[in-house]
Amino acid sequence: MISRVQPLCKPLLQHLVRNAVKGMAPTTVRQSHVVSYRVAPPPHSKATRIGAELVGAAMWWWVLWHLYHEHEHVTGEFPYPDPSQWTNKELGIPTNE
Repeated sequence: MISRVQPLCKPLLQHLVRNAVKGMAPTTVRQSHVVSYRVAPPPHSKATRIGAELVGAAMWWWVLWHLYHEHEHVTGEFPYPDPSQWTNKELGIPTNE
């Protein structure tokens, strides 16, 4: 069975490879991103700089607002108990009895 299919596959494979190679240019230059090797990258546009500043300002406003208004997330909701008031039994220390 394989010997019957092999003569049909070889010309088909050669046709596919030839057509695939035709569409490829040997010196294709991709312009998808900026590459700056040993050169300074091009400066960002004014809109990008302003957008970055606005996003950074909004982030810091959000962080500082929530630190001020919801400080319990950082400091805790309740006052921390005084460890000197804890008994040996609460701490799990065995007594000498």
